[in-house]
Amino acid sequence: MFRSLSGRNYRIWFSGALVSNVGTWMQRTAQDWIVLTQLTHNNAIAVGITMALQFGPQLLLLPVTGLVADRFDRRTMLMITQGLMGTLGLALGIMVLTNTATLWSLYGFALALGVVAAFDTPTRQAFVSDVVHGENVANAVALNSASFNAARLIGPAVAGVLIAAIGSGWVFVINAGSFLAVLIALRFVDPSQLAERIHPKRGKGQIVAGFQYVRTRPDIIVVLCMIFVVGTFGVNFPIFTSTMARVEFHKGAGEFGLLNSVMAVGSVLGALLSARRDKPRMRTFVIAAAGFGVACTAAALAPSYWSFAIVLMFVGLASLTFMTTANALVQTTTEPVMRGRVMALYMAVFAGGTPIGAPIVGAIADAYGPRWAIAVGAASGFVALAIGLVWLIRFQRVRVRYDADNRLHMAITHAMPVVGAGPARGGLRRERDHDEAVSDRSGAA
Repeated sequence: MFRSLSGRNYRIWFSGALVSNVGTWMQRTAQDWIVLTQLTHNNAIAVGITMALQFGPQLLLLPVTGLVADRFDRRTMLMITQGLMGTLGLALGIMVLTNTATLWSLYGFALALGVVAAFDTPTRQAFVSDVVHGENVANAVALNSASFNAARLIGPAVAGVLIAAIGSGWVFVINAGSFLAVLIALRFVDPSQLAERIHPKRGKGQIVAGFQYVRTRPDIIVVLCMIFVVGTFGVNFPIFTSTMARVEFHKGAGEFGLLNSVMAVGSVLGALLSARRDKPRMRTFVIAAAGFGVACTAAALAPSYWSFAIVLMFVGLASLTFMTTANALVQTTTEPVMRGRVMALYMAVFAGGTPIGAPIVGAIADAYGPRWAIAVGAASGFVALAIGLVWLIRFQRVRVRYDADNRLHMAITHAMPVVGAGPARGGLRRERDHDEAVSDRSGAA
């Protein structure tokens, strides 16, 4: 489960990122809370707009950010982006402490943070394959998710206590200080132990080449379609948790932070289970989409605060399994020279749908109540499930039949993707055809 930590560089990077992630989740909790309770009167649409401004630049700047991640030194780029995000957090903290923050200034902060994050995210995602080599990449991706969600377990709870004790402004200041951990870690990462990279050639067409590469990979395309649906309408957790805590259950900042932490328990478990798997699989991805839909349905129907909190653990488990598997599927099957551009496209599709979905989900929460907003998230999981099943039936030739003993069999004719296949070779070829019988005496798949 923790085999990637055997490498010195990854241990250093992992430690610094964990500290920074705790600060980031503290800031996110404080940001959503002051928008909902201090700068507006429980306005979920305003929370949605804030999320849209923060994630929208990843979609708009997609043609540039991926190429930057492939062309420039990723360690240096991360030092720049992490330093800028720390500076922005400090500036917002000062504004809140001096009572000069307004809703529009916070919108501006969210937009600026989104622009910097648009360059930081694909670079940080691709940097994993520089620090960790070969078969451990998928494990490192899963451990990164575990780190991020362990921080989600700690950060919101700490933020809820600090907001009540010393105010939101100091939470932003503390987050700004947490970025020093990443900068120190990057300083001590040994460049000589990083994987050798093939940089794309300078010249026209390098941005378009990334899109052309993805076009020849139907396996990546189906992952992007599924992650877009869930990322747009399902992963709007700040809206779900803040409105359920404040509007439905009439709770305060501490209980709001606790909901995020409880959901993170399931998220950490999902990430660690993903780390145990030797490689990501499409069937795990599809099953996780179904689990997300079921868990969100249960959350929408939860009768009390504590039952809602318990169900959020399963929402976290399903969503993290879904996201981690998608990330690993894309990273481990993409040619190294294309990885930055493909990961930029992946993150743009995943986070870029937020400007569309977050305001819509926020408006539904305002008009019909937060339970209906969560129901939209549940529907996104089931739509993603349908897309995945169509892929399995069409491209992997999944067939279901009964034998003479009335036992259910699932026959699969594999159509394995050719990693790095170009247009001339075709994105898919048949590696082998065989039947895998999966039986169940009860007649259930």
